[in-house]
Amino acid sequence: MRSRPHRRTSPLRVIAGRYRSRPLRSLRGRDIRPTSDRLRETLFNVLTPGNPAALEGSLWVDLYAGTGAVGIEALSRGAAKVYFVESAPAAAQLIRDNLSSLGITTGFDLVENDVLRALNRLAAAICSADFLFLDPPYRNDQAYYAALAALSKSSLVNGATVVIAEHEKRFDPGEDFSPLRRYRKLVQGDAALSFYRRC
Repeated sequence: MRSRPHRRTSPLRVIAGRYRSRPLRSLRGRDIRPTSDRLRETLFNVLTPGNPAALEGSLWVDLYAGTGAVGIEALSRGAAKVYFVESAPAAAQLIRDNLSSLGITTGFDLVENDVLRALNRLAAAICSADFLFLDPPYRNDQAYYAALAALSKSSLVNGATVVIAEHEKRFDPGEDFSPLRRYRKLVQGDAALSFYRRC
């Protein structure tokens, strides 16, 4: 989710994989602005360089999931399981609707809770994740710091886990949340992706 003034955008869709080109719904408002198709394509190209099958069987956690576009893209590309974490009732229903419109009935869990509480719940339920994506409302700087600090101490993150934060290019969510450290930053238009690993 993000905090940007509403503007006319191209229709939201799944980029690649099983549900390629299928449309996804969004909501108007300052707090929900889906990760653009272009930025999502860039994200998954970075995670699967030259190997589209690299996500097969992976486990994802999509924090501040909004429309669910990133987690749905992961499922489309072969992820075994995605945990969508979303506390806003309207957004949680939107995720259900988008999954239903694609006929996705398994391979996901929708966690309707505050992100920090959800991280504790997930840490108790699963060993670790392969990928964690977080995209708080852009205006909520503290949410980035709190989530990344929590992830730096969480058992959800192991040595191979990749944590990705989407943010405005003019905002820096932080370089070091020891032992979680940024190893790459990618800017595209007004948005940026910061990639973290446990050192």
